[in-house]
Amino acid sequence: MNLPAEIGEQAINKVIETHPKIGAILDHYEIGCVSCGVGICLVKDVVGIHALGDEIEAKIEQEILAYLQGQ
Repeated sequence: MNLPAEIGEQAINKVIETHPKIGAILDHYEIGCVSCGVGICLVKDVVGIHALGDEIEAKIEQEILAYLQGQ
C-alpha cells in the first residue's frame, strides 16, 4: 500500500487509536485489526499480509486515502 509515511510506517494499533475510521475500513474487508490483541503490523503491510489481491488492496488504499484527505 502506498500511504503517507506518517500513517503507513506506524503500527496499526496506534493508527486505529487515532483514526478509528481506518479500523472500520479494514473491518469492512474482514481484516480484524480492531480486535487483534497484538496490533504491531505496519499499516502499509497489513493488507498484504492477508493476501486479498491487488484489486481489493487498491480499494482499501483508496478508501483510507479518501478518509485522510477528508478529515
